[in-house]
Amino acid sequence: MIAKPNMKAFTPYLTAILVFIAITFAYLHPMLDGKRLNMHDIDMHKGMSKEIADFREETGKEPLWTNSMFGGMPAWQISVIYDGNLIRYIKKIITLGMPFPANAVFIYFLGFYILLLVLRVDPWLSMAGALAFGFSSYFFIILGAGHTSKAYAIGYMAPVLAGIILAYRGKYFKGGLLTAIALALELEAGHLQITYYLLLIVLILGLVMLIDAIRFKHLPVFAKATGVLLLAALLAVMTHGTNLYATWEYGKESMRGKPVIEKNAEDQTKGLDRSYITHWSYGIGETWSLLIPNAKGGATKAIGKNHPSLEHADRQYREFIAQQNAYWGDQPGTSGPVYTGAVVLFLFILGLFVVKGRYRWILFSATILSILLSWGKNYMGFTDFFLDYVPGYDKFRAVSMILVIADLTIPLLAFLALSEWIKQQEFSSQKQKFFFIAYGLTGGLSLVFYLAPGMFFSFLSQFEFEQFNQMRRENPADGGQIDLFLAQLENVRIHIFKADALRSFFFITLAAALMYLNAKKKLSAIWLTAAFTVIILADMVPIANRYLNSNNFIPARKAENPFQPSAANLSIIKDTDPSYRVLDISTSTFNDATASYFHQSIGGYHGAKLQRYQDVIEMHLQPEIGMLMGTLRDNPNLAAINSTLARLEVLNMLNTRYVIFNPASPPISNLYSFGNAWTVDNIRWVETANEEIESLRDSDLMTTAILHREFEDNLEGFSPAMDTTATINLISYQPNHLVYESSTNIPNLVVFSEVWYTKGWKAYINGQETSLIRANYLLRALVVPEGEHLIEMKFEPRVWAVGEKISFAGSLILILLLLGLAVQEIRQWRQQ
Repeated sequence: MIAKPNMKAFTPYLTAILVFIAITFAYLHPMLDGKRLNMHDIDMHKGMSKEIADFREETGKEPLWTNSMFGGMPAWQISVIYDGNLIRYIKKIITLGMPFPANAVFIYFLGFYILLLVLRVDPWLSMAGALAFGFSSYFFIILGAGHTSKAYAIGYMAPVLAGIILAYRGKYFKGGLLTAIALALELEAGHLQITYYLLLIVLILGLVMLIDAIRFKHLPVFAKATGVLLLAALLAVMTHGTNLYATWEYGKESMRGKPVIEKNAEDQTKGLDRSYITHWSYGIGETWSLLIPNAKGGATKAIGKNHPSLEHADRQYREFIAQQNAYWGDQPGTSGPVYTGAVVLFLFILGLFVVKGRYRWILFSATILSILLSWGKNYMGFTDFFLDYVPGYDKFRAVSMILVIADLTIPLLAFLALSEWIKQQEFSSQKQKFFFIAYGLTGGLSLVFYLAPGMFFSFLSQFEFEQFNQMRRENPADGGQIDLFLAQLENVRIHIFKADALRSFFFITLAAALMYLNAKKKLSAIWLTAAFTVIILADMVPIANRYLNSNNFIPARKAENPFQPSAANLSIIKDTDPSYRVLDISTSTFNDATASYFHQSIGGYHGAKLQRYQDVIEMHLQPEIGMLMGTLRDNPNLAAINSTLARLEVLNMLNTRYVIFNPASPPISNLYSFGNAWTVDNIRWVETANEEIESLRDSDLMTTAILHREFEDNLEGFSPAMDTTATINLISYQPNHLVYESSTNIPNLVVFSEVWYTKGWKAYINGQETSLIRANYLLRALVVPEGEHLIEMKFEPRVWAVGEKISFAGSLILILLLLGLAVQEIRQWRQQ
């Protein structure tokens, strides 16, 4: 007879899930009123993906290419629905069908909860640890910005590690399956930078496991677990193989790949430039934000007239101080600090002493690595080593992001420490020593910083130092007044800092007092766990709320339709020609996707543009836009504007027909754009990529094609000549299929105003495939025979057809294995 299962055993786990759901929606309560987050990056995504979404809705197919921004680029890193990847259904199940951002917050909690359980932490304490991890300030900052893929990827880091740990513990099947499922979800999230940082943790973990296996003679177990994990990784990669392979191909042609032209050799790497990678580097002093959230003042914004710290400034200065930056760190700007929690950091330091074994060193090493690399240009020797010798590190920008590792490892060691504290009943002298050291290094330092902030911190950024010093040099007579103003500004910022230093001291002291009572047998482990759950929430929720709160929500209708057509947009839309480009200089042209929502845009919003297009932006488009803006500013009459437009060779070869300079006014019509395609009667051969792009400056691109010698064989026997009767017209447009009609009396070299990309674009003349040629560094060209012809260009990447089948097979295998394990576990549970 089968005994009745003991449902009480499930109580802690079900309670934790219900608590996670309740806290998620309590924090994001405007969602219950039908509101949505106002997310900049999501708005930009809607702009950049509009053409893709429209094509998908009209045809039911994926275009895989869009011409809506940067002249044209693959859709892999913009918007593609991978029907072959069934893992998306698992995501819906584990997030209970919640919408964003609730599902991301729930994943934060659930993923870390699973990791703590695997590390044998009490379920109730694991719940507190999951809340501590999930409420890291950075995790909520990225939600407010709309960094959806990053948020999901962060959430899946912990369960990937949990699966790996299970496998090395000898639970090969369960560990391997958990690793495969979690890693498949991690890859499906689509943020390779976070996945790369996860790989760094895994490498540290694997290295320590190998050392232990050698020390304790467990190499067979290590080898078997490693084999299982490699198989799990292969299955996970298969599920998202289409995107990964396509991204790998695209990456070589993008800004993340090897540079095409030689620029500043000292700044270049095999990927992104060093200056670009380290532009957002966390300040060394700013790292104290892990302990004190306002160590450098929080987010980049004005202090504001209603800030309580303004009371500490003289009245005559308050209005000016209110306009100053609330952030005084050395990053170009920030949406907020990385705050892991004062109590959590106290426990982390304690964990360095009380947690024994491999995990202390794994987590400590990963934390230190994360902090050192986050300093970027502030610790350039270490950064250069990784850029030069660690594969893949030079493909990612914003090194401050690597603090997501510390955001995971600090709370993990912290709650392993608290778990160990509870298990060790004896309050030995050594335990007391460790306890007071941890308290002194966190709570004690917070108090010292509160009492003497000026001894340890500067309250002006480097930029502000330079700015005000320049003002002194330019206006020596005002030097005294500037000094008085700066003294008042520093005083206000000191009080902002001190308020958070005292706050951290309070929470650490409260937590330490509770732990002391527990050690003295005056507070039970249950009540200590409950108290820590409350303290963690009291500490971390208000800080997260500074950066994501009710003010970030807007009505759903407004969130769904962030772009409304301006007068300029409406005027341009009347042009029914199937393909032309628009230059919008009323916004940040190359960091805004508004124009992409309505038109095919010269600009856009993306962190991985094609390298050739980025080179053209820097060397030609920005100078040409500067010329045009100068004319509009200094001599805005029609004759002067047309004279300038006629000289903008690169914008004209990109078929820039309209320029938006004021959204409320009609656009400027550019009569000098070259059109969709044109014939040339001259070829200028060049030897290098640098010559290729530099030749755009001094060539008549309407009559001359700049060709690299690598295409010489393609034009063997061909000699360009003038054909005044030649015509070529675009008669059908789809983002992935362009159709032209041509009529020529002699063979002609035709240049197309379409961006060069080899991984998928094919050309056909009367149905016969023919080789494309690169012209003018960036564009496509073809030799078209004499007579009348139908020319087609189709984007047909082979990876799509093959990859989707592999993705389907890999994800189906994982789902079947998961169902098999579920059936086995249910049978065993019923029989126990």
